[in-house]
Amino acid sequence: MAIFRARDVSQLSDVELVEQVDKLRMELIQYHGKVSAGGSTENAGRIREIRRTIARMKTEQNRRIHA
Repeated sequence: MAIFRARDVSQLSDVELVEQVDKLRMELIQYHGKVSAGGSTENAGRIREIRRTIARMKTEQNRRIHA
């Protein structure tokens, strides 16, 4: 899953935004599952990137609702 920047997020439609958030949340759950099972991720910074991307998308969703 690609990491989206603010410009990329603003270009997504509402439906695409919801789908991408769901996909990223599933990926985050998988990473947390690996870590909690005692394993390590290939890219330790990936969890942080996913969390920040989800936050960008949620911010865009709130902006659209209140605009």
